[in-house]
Parts: sequence; structure tokens; C-alpha cells
Amino acid sequence: MKAKIKNDFIDLSKPLDISIPLRGDASNVNAWYVEPPIITPHVDGDFVGKVSEGASTNFNRIQFSPHAHGTHTECVGHITKDFHSVNQRLKHYFFLAEVITIAPEKYQDDFVISRKQLQYALGNKKREALVIRTLPNLKDKLAKHYSNTNPPYLLEQAAEYLVTKGIEHLLIDLPSVDKEKDGGALLAHHAFWNTQGKVRYSATITEFVFVPNAIKDGKYFLNLQMAPFENDASPSRPVLYNIED
Repeated sequence: MKAKIKNDFIDLSKPLDISIPLRGDASNVNAWYVEPPIITPHVDGDFVGKVSEGASTNFNRIQFSPHAHGTHTECVGHITKDFHSVNQRLKHYFFLAEVITIAPEKYQDDFVISRKQLQYALGNKKREALVIRTLPNLKDKLAKHYSNTNPPYLLEQAAEYLVTKGIEHLLIDLPSVDKEKDGGALLAHHAFWNTQGKVRYSATITEFVFVPNAIKDGKYFLNLQMAPFENDASPSRPVLYNIED
């Protein structure tokens, strides 16, 4: 099946999934010093929700943290005193997106994504969403444990630049757009949502994506699929579609 969006054609039969699936064990990707997610059969007295143990259905309970255990999309409610639900803030799901690849550069004791790098990668392009793939891009990102590793992050000026470019939806293959231990400053989060000015309530940040190397840099249509959790963040499944010539 093919669809025409504005003046572009996409083939809906060829999705490019850039999410990381959730697994209920220690092989799952992990951050923020929490235990692995748990997926276990529900137990109630003699009932065990597992067909192989005599139940009529498999009936699992799942315990996880969206921020720590995989691809998730968050809204400004992640950093505000007032509650904001990403399920209420994200109301449109198809966006013109650009995929870029960046090798984080050395900055003091860290590796970061700078404004200059983003300017070079985006140029004069006008996009609603930006997908950032960082180098090195190895499959260990699907199961990496990031706690106490000081992963790369965005500088505040880089996030400010994305706002000036009109990027409403930022997707990145790191556990956070901010430094792992920054004393709660969260400079890139605050800059991207413009919390000190006219707050960008409809803007979202999606972290922990994985963009396979077979996906080339360039323009795509993004379908930002998300579970309907009334929470500041929700597990999500961003899917890219090639734009046909």
C-alpha cells in the first residue's frame, strides 16, 4: 500500500522500525541505576497465568520504567512541577523527519553533540522531527547498561538551535539528551521545551531509539507510535518510511 502525503509518496508496506523492544531480563537495555524490567506470569493462589503450566491463557504482569528500559517518548511534564501527560500533548503522529549521524565530540571530560555539528548536518533543511544516530553505532546499543558510564549528550546551545530550526520532535539513540550526572540541571531538556519562555507543550523528546546502519541519512516520514499512558513519558515505537523519488 502506498500513500501520498503532501507531494511525497511513501510505501506503507516497508516500515523501518527504530525502537528497542522490551525484554523481561537483564539483557534489556538499561539506565538510571534501576533493576531490569520484569515480565512474569500473574499468580493468584493456585492460578499461574501460563499455558505451559495449565492455564488457558498466558497472562503476564510487566514491571518497567519507560525512562530506563527502552524507547520512550516524553513531554515537558518530565521536568515540571505541574503534571503533563504525553498522551494528551502528542496528538499528531506523522511528521517529516531528517535522520542525521553524528560522532560526539570531546568537551572537557565528556563527549557531546554541539550546535555546530547540528548546523552542519541540517543546513537549510526544514523538518518537524529530527532523528540523531550517534557513532559508534553498534548493536550493543540494544542491550547496553548505561548507568555510571557518562554517555554523550546535547549541549544546551545545541538544543536551543533545534528550537530555532522549528524541530518539534527530537529522537536520539542515547538514554538522555542531558548529562548523566548534572546535579538536576537538565539544560538541554529545559532549552528544548523552552521552560523559561513560551513553553513548547506539543514538543516531544524520544530517547533510546536504535537506527540500524542500513538506514541512510536523509529525509523520511516518521510515524511516532506511542502507548496511551497518562504519564509524562510512554513506551513508543517510532517508525520511518522512505520517501519515493
